Amino acid sequence: MIFGVIVGNRGFFPDHLARSGRTEMLAALEAAGHRVVAPTPEETKYGAVETRAEAVRCSELFQKHAREIDGIIITLPNFGDERAIADTLRAASLNVPVLVQATPDTPAHMTIRDRRDSFCGKMSVCNNLAQYGIPYSLTSQHTEAPGSDIFRRDVDWFAAVCRVVKGLRRLRIGAIGARPAAFNTVRYSEKILEANGISVETIDLSEILGRIQRMKDSEAQAKLDQIKKYVSTDRVPADALMKMAKLGAVIDGWMAETQVAISAVQCWTSLEEYFGVVPCTVMSMMSENLMSSACEVDICGVVGMHALQLASQTPSALLDWNNNYGEDPDKAVCFHCSNLPKHFFKDVRMDFQEIIAGTVGKENTFGTCVGRVKSGAMSFARFSTDDREGRIRGYVGEGEFTDDPLDTFGGAGVVRIERLQQLLRYICERGFEHHVAANLAPVAGAVHEAATRYLNWSVHQHV
Repeated sequence: MIFGVIVGNRGFFPDHLARSGRTEMLAALEAAGHRVVAPTPEETKYGAVETRAEAVRCSELFQKHAREIDGIIITLPNFGDERAIADTLRAASLNVPVLVQATPDTPAHMTIRDRRDSFCGKMSVCNNLAQYGIPYSLTSQHTEAPGSDIFRRDVDWFAAVCRVVKGLRRLRIGAIGARPAAFNTVRYSEKILEANGISVETIDLSEILGRIQRMKDSEAQAKLDQIKKYVSTDRVPADALMKMAKLGAVIDGWMAETQVAISAVQCWTSLEEYFGVVPCTVMSMMSENLMSSACEVDICGVVGMHALQLASQTPSALLDWNNNYGEDPDKAVCFHCSNLPKHFFKDVRMDFQEIIAGTVGKENTFGTCVGRVKSGAMSFARFSTDDREGRIRGYVGEGEFTDDPLDTFGGAGVVRIERLQQLLRYICERGFEHHVAANLAPVAGAVHEAATRYLNWSVHQHV
C-alpha cells in the first residue's frame, strides 16, 4: 500500500517531537511493507505541516501522487495544528480513507521540553475534520506509539479498509446469463449499484454457448490441464472435462475483453440441460484466483465476496444459510452444491451435482467441488440493493467453522456464531437473501468500516 502521511506540528509545543515523530512513523510504515508519500524536511519544517503554506505544499504533493495514494495517515507527535491538517486534506481532495494516530506521552517526560499533548490534539483534529465533512478512522486506542504492536495491527486493519474502498469503487462485474427464474431472491437494482460506482456487464448464455461451439478442443487444452491440476477428476468422464475446459476458456476470454473483475453465473439448469455440465469447478477456480464468482447470478452476493477478499487478500465463497445444527442455537450448516474455492476445503474432489441430477440426469451434472469446509475463524457479509430506500444495505460479522461431524453432500461446514438466533432474526425481519459471502479470515470490522464510513452504505455489524 502507498500511504500519504501528514505529520502534525504546533510551534509552541516541542517541535523536536515532530522531527523524531516523523522518523518513527515512516520507519514503522516501511517496516510493515508500505510505501510513503510525505513532505521532506527540505519542503516543510521537519517534514511536518503547521502553516497554511505548508498545508498547500503537502496537498500539492498528494495531488501529484493522487493515482498512487491508497490512504492518508495523520500522525500527531505533539498537539498538532488542526486547521493545517484539515486544510491539507480539503485541498488535496483525494477521497481516500484517513487514519488519525496520536503518540502517547511518557510519565517520565512531562516537562515543557518533552510533553506532547497529542492526547488532546487528536480531539481537535477530529473536530476539524468533522467540521470539514472529511470522514476518518481511528486507532484502537486513543494514543499509540508508531513502533508498537497495536499500531502495527491497526495499520494492517487500515490497509484492509483502503483495499475494500478502492476495490469497490469503479468495480466491474460480469453477469453471465439471466438469474434462474425461480430465484426472485437474487433480484437487484443495477441502477443503485451504478450510482455507487459498480457497473454490471451482461452476456447471454447463448453467446457463451455459441463461442464454445466454434472452439476447437486444442484451444481449450491449457484450461483442461489447469482443471486437472486443480482438483481430483478421477470420477469424471473425459467429455465432461473438455466441456468444462471450453466453458472456462470462453468465460476467461470474455472477462478479459470486457475488463470485469468478478462474476456471477446462471449455474442451473440451462447449462446442464443444453450443454451437459455444471460450471462449479470453473467458478471455484476463479474464486481461488481472487476473481470471485457467485452462483445463481447473485450480483450482490459477489459484491460481498469481493469485499471480504479485498480485506483479507484470500479467496471468498458464497454459501447458503442452510440448516440448523442439532439443538445448538449458535450453530448452523452453511452449504452450497458447490463452487467453493479450494482454499475452503480440508480435501476436495470433483463429482456430480446431486440435487439437479434427479431432474436433468447425473451425466449432465459433473463439475461440482465436493468436500468439508476446514475449521477456523471466518467472516461473513451480505449486501443488497434496497429499491425502496435507493441505497445499498447489508450486514457483516464473524464466527468460526467447526469440526463438528457432518455427513452430507456438496461443499458444507458447521459454523458457530455468537448470538446466531438474533442474527437470523435480523436477516428475516429485514428481508435479506439466504445467500451469504464467507471468508476464512477475521476481517468483518474492516469491511464494515469501509462500507459505512467511506462508501456510505447502511451496514449492520453483528457482534
